[in-house]
Amino acid sequence: MRIGIGYDVHRLVEGRKLILGGVKIPYPKGLEGHSDADVLTHAICDALLGAAGERDLGEHFPDTDARYKEICSLELLKEVGGLLAGKGWTIENIDSVVVMETPKLNPFKQKIKEKICETLGLDSDRVNVKATTTEGLGYLGRSEAVASYAVCLLKKGDGFLF
Repeated sequence: MRIGIGYDVHRLVEGRKLILGGVKIPYPKGLEGHSDADVLTHAICDALLGAAGERDLGEHFPDTDARYKEICSLELLKEVGGLLAGKGWTIENIDSVVVMETPKLNPFKQKIKEKICETLGLDSDRVNVKATTTEGLGYLGRSEAVASYAVCLLKKGDGFLF
């Protein structure tokens, strides 16, 4: 078994959609980035890649490659899932947290979880999505950015494959 951890942060800016876990969240700002800048999906991808010893997200999908401009990050997650399955890895579970002040994610967490599970072909009890704030502290607390952390457990061999 292998454990992986992922982290991502992107600045909130005008003129972009706020996408988390493949779900559009109504908000006047969105995340700045080459792709859709979905910090939650990026953190999950990095956790999965790290657990499998497969370099990081930026090496697999560089922001210098036009193919990934504005891409839905769920497409990247699907590719990561396929890579892991091809190497015999089973995703046992994913636990994640989004760190942001506003908007509150509680109304969207179930839909986000469903999108991630659907993308990876996982049962709903294998993925957890949480949200928290920094109680107004720092750049996250001032709503200048959104961050996400994810951890995962992979197992080699039989079991639940993508």
